[in-house]
Amino acid sequence: MIFGGRLVYIQTIAGPELAATAREARVITGTLPADRGDIVDAEGTILAASSKRFHIKVDQQLIASYKRYEAKKLVGTGPTAAAEMLAPLLGIPEAELAASLVGESKGKYLAKDVLPETWRAVRALNIGAIAGEESSVREYPNGNIGGNLVGYVNADGIGSAGIEQVQNTQLTGTPGSFLIERGRGGHQLPSGGRQRSDAQAGKNVQMTIISDLQWKAQDAIMAAKKNTGATYGSIVVQDVKTGAILATAETDTVDPNDLSKSDPSRWGSRAVSDVFEPGSTAKVITVAAALEQGVVTPYTQFKVNDRYTTSNGRVFRDSENHAMEKLTVAGIFAESSNTGIVQIGEKMTPQVRYDYLEKFGFGSKTDVGLPGESPGILHPVDQWDGHTKYAVLFGQGVAVNAIQSNQVFSIVANGGVRTPAHLVRGYTDGAGVFSPLELAKPVRVVSKETASAVVEMMETAVENGTGKRAKIPGYRVAGKTGTAQAASGGKYTSYIASFNGIAPADNPRLAVSVTLDYAKLEYGGVVAAPVFADVTAFALQYLKVPPSKSKSKSYPTTWGPKKKDS
Repeated sequence: MIFGGRLVYIQTIAGPELAATAREARVITGTLPADRGDIVDAEGTILAASSKRFHIKVDQQLIASYKRYEAKKLVGTGPTAAAEMLAPLLGIPEAELAASLVGESKGKYLAKDVLPETWRAVRALNIGAIAGEESSVREYPNGNIGGNLVGYVNADGIGSAGIEQVQNTQLTGTPGSFLIERGRGGHQLPSGGRQRSDAQAGKNVQMTIISDLQWKAQDAIMAAKKNTGATYGSIVVQDVKTGAILATAETDTVDPNDLSKSDPSRWGSRAVSDVFEPGSTAKVITVAAALEQGVVTPYTQFKVNDRYTTSNGRVFRDSENHAMEKLTVAGIFAESSNTGIVQIGEKMTPQVRYDYLEKFGFGSKTDVGLPGESPGILHPVDQWDGHTKYAVLFGQGVAVNAIQSNQVFSIVANGGVRTPAHLVRGYTDGAGVFSPLELAKPVRVVSKETASAVVEMMETAVENGTGKRAKIPGYRVAGKTGTAQAASGGKYTSYIASFNGIAPADNPRLAVSVTLDYAKLEYGGVVAAPVFADVTAFALQYLKVPPSKSKSKSYPTTWGPKKKDS
């Protein structure tokens, strides 16, 4: 009766609980990691991809009862026998591995991120206490080419810089799961439960950059730094029709495969995080605003001295001393005269000056698609002092990042329309369906007529002004030099030399900007213009842009008698 009662208790009352406990001991559950999507360039070249790897782990309690047989003969038992077989495959000393197999852990890692072929060899040993956990590693085939843009993932596989960070949600897939029942020896029970939910891979992200052009831009800016003594430099190449960034190069580059070789403060892109006073390249905005407002034409005449005093007593100077010159608006622009630009700007109210700086993108993020972007500096008009309200006319008292600076020229090249700058073209899902990135609608900034006139004046600056070293054989080039002081800690401590340009000027395709930082004064027309010519020529040929079929147009730069007044 006692045994019968006990049997009834076990079968009817405690049975389900005991069965559940037994099943729990037999069941193994786990997560199937989802493959992270690839990052590719505009032509499909892989910039970032995940490769399958495995973490090898051991059930130390189960390995204690391991028995190794050869030809049906017992030749070894326990951790020692298992270590003898595993050590050569894992590349771990046998004694060290044997010690790792001893303990009470149900899942101690022995090796991480081993190749799939290594895991297959381990699995072929049929050691039930040894399991493989699927994982992946992120690889960057291009190394430091575009490394600051692509970014990297951290130890947990989460994007932590660049496109990897901004597009982390799109790149990250949905993990799967599995459940199996195994016997005491670690083998799967044929009649046991088995469940599996496959992982779904993340989407592939296609960038707008072109790897070969990115390489050329990086090579050119590094050479410029070395040859001219610059402390830092950047180049931006943009398709003016679409707004796509085709290259963004910097002298501080990072290889995501080995972050230890670079300064952590440079793992992001300074092209969007660092700002600088654009200097004379911002004169494009002043001239465009004056033309759009109808207060001048390219032919409007001015008497330009090397010094000019405004109505509030502020004195402005040109970079070099010179006698009074009779210059047109086109001439003031070509010669990059500060005093002339101030005279043009005086024909507009401070609010109008501010409005056009804002329309051209100053003071607002471009949302190009990189983390850490600065909106730049554009103070409200009521915060402008007596000097700033004139200094902004030639690019001082304001600050921009490299993408914002280049965007100004992209706007005038695109007929006065601002098309959003962007680094991502779109996404491809697991079914191979491509979805383009949704962009904000283009915005008209100035009229097509104004933009065309500004481009022609920029041609004059290249043909007859300060930008002569930016010429490219066979192509009409329009551009503007820039030289400005750089502030640090509230004081001007260094210099920015730049050249921003458009090519071909007769049918614009590219807007390219070159910016170089120096400890001493250097002029953009001397150090930056040749780099522009080198990179832009390469890009035009790579993109198979046909040479210009017409000759450059030039506005008259002077007026009155040919002999200058004393």
